[in-house]
Amino acid sequence: MSETTLRISEIFYSLQGESTRCGLPTVFIRLTGCPLRCVWCDTAYAFNGGQKMSLDAILQQVKSFNTRYVTVTGGEPLAQPACLDLIRQLADEDYRVSLETSGALDISAVDERVVNVMDLKAPGSGEENKNRFQNIEFLKAQDEIKFVLANESDYQWAKARLEEFQLASRCQVLFSPVMGEMSPTWLADQILSDQLPVRFQIQLHKNLWADAQGK
Repeated sequence: MSETTLRISEIFYSLQGESTRCGLPTVFIRLTGCPLRCVWCDTAYAFNGGQKMSLDAILQQVKSFNTRYVTVTGGEPLAQPACLDLIRQLADEDYRVSLETSGALDISAVDERVVNVMDLKAPGSGEENKNRFQNIEFLKAQDEIKFVLANESDYQWAKARLEEFQLASRCQVLFSPVMGEMSPTWLADQILSDQLPVRFQIQLHKNLWADAQGK
């Protein structure tokens, strides 16, 4: 029995709304706490509160859902060091695990079996200065880099980072519009016009369920 605990905002079962696993039934484990304050954040309720749960209790709840896909998210899950123990144990249990991280904290110790879905924060987020570009060196071919874009300046910034770090040669790159701020059609047209080697995505869960929150 593990005595390690984490502060958890919620554990729930839904369709994956983003990433290359979009549409797959997935268990989401949302950890409490985040050192960033992105202006368009839709999970501010996870900054505080939550309840302490042991790894055993978390795994038991995950097992109650009939799926092999698990996403660990936040907040910023890596803000709690024991997150590394959680994702390692999930991988040991043969779950297909993805970690949604802001890119502001070190990912070098993340279990190699886990898929990192890592943000690079564009200027429109208000947290561009928090980007830890050293993380790019630790990304694996199975990982994903996500740009959430609020305006044309964000798009141009993301395009420049795409070229500067040759991101498309490292892993899958995702461009996503901030809902209600950037036209999805405009972003799709720009990606096609510029022939960018990226995947366009819209938050599926917000199109299916109007009151859906989450990254």
